Amino acid sequence: MLAKSHEPLRFAPWLLLLGALTAIGPLSIDMYLPSFPTLEKELGTGVQLSLASFFIGMAMGQVLYGSLSDRFGRKPPLLIGLSLFVLASFACSQATTMNELVFGRFLQGFGGCAGMVISRAVVRDRCEPTQAAQAFSMLMLVMGLAPILAPLAGSWLLVAYGWQSIFWFKSIFASLCLVAVYFTLAETHHTRSQPLQLAKVLSDYGHLLINRTFMGYTLSSGLTFSGMFAYIAGSPHALIELHHISPTHYSWIFGSNAFGFIAASQLNAYLLRRGYTMLHILRTAICVPALVSSVLLIAELAGISSLPLLLVGFFTYIASLGFISPNASAAAMANQGHQAGTASALMGVLTFSLASIIGAALGFWQSASALPILTLMAICGVGGLLWHRLVLPKTTTR
Repeated sequence: MLAKSHEPLRFAPWLLLLGALTAIGPLSIDMYLPSFPTLEKELGTGVQLSLASFFIGMAMGQVLYGSLSDRFGRKPPLLIGLSLFVLASFACSQATTMNELVFGRFLQGFGGCAGMVISRAVVRDRCEPTQAAQAFSMLMLVMGLAPILAPLAGSWLLVAYGWQSIFWFKSIFASLCLVAVYFTLAETHHTRSQPLQLAKVLSDYGHLLINRTFMGYTLSSGLTFSGMFAYIAGSPHALIELHHISPTHYSWIFGSNAFGFIAASQLNAYLLRRGYTMLHILRTAICVPALVSSVLLIAELAGISSLPLLLVGFFTYIASLGFISPNASAAAMANQGHQAGTASALMGVLTFSLASIIGAALGFWQSASALPILTLMAICGVGGLLWHRLVLPKTTTR
């Protein structure tokens, strides 16, 4: 394993590569969204199933890659996952029916999630907790840019070369990542534990599920982060339909909120370099989503909600996640060096599961007002704060 340093983390080539690996997930989700009407016209109805199958593949794959990377090193499972993603992307480009696309997207999710899971594990292998928080802040830069750039790139490719070119691009991008991982990424986990056994895998996940500190940070962050998925799914209705914002202006608003997320994550890295502790920043920042979402919900219930209030509230909620997510991730992983892959996988699965529940609830709760999105955001924001304060031991939150 590489030696760890207590010096402030600086941007390095290996972080750039991890950022590219982390981008595979968002690119796979956001880049092909503009092609939905075209795909339904050419392949048949049910394109939403291709998105759902991708998420299912991601959830299943994370569990596998986490355990594999703890037993066989980080690189072998990562190379396997990237290879599967390359082949699945090419298969998607050759799909002639919607069922073929749905299956190809499942394989994409199953392969592509390796980059997300193992990137977190590599950061934990190489960095002390404060450095890890800085590294996760830098990776948040990619997570914030992807929702802005991916749909634009997807629209351009769709118009210029057809929907197939979107999947060609993903295949080429993942191929470049595959080559870079093989030749430049050093193995960071050399420990070889006992052979992979189902009972041992289940035991590892079981111990994490009852680990108060790990679950405290993971679910407090996961709950607040799920509020962002409520915003993503519900903001078109709240802003475009209820407040008559044009789709073009909505895109600018969406991009501005993503920029707030990026800026906050980079400010977080700066504060950590200046000597602020990640737990102090987290304890302060996690109050923000609870406060903001509560104000928005109360205003809606009182009938005094307005467009400016919504815009400020959405921006503040999303920006606060740039402080919460990297620090909570680093804190959750801090004591999991011996099973960083498994811990990273469980973090991803739990966060994704919470987000899926929120998204499903928003889909079932139809209303002519913004009450559903604001209620769910308040549940997530307040729930994250309460979980952080009540579940975590007092000594770990100061």
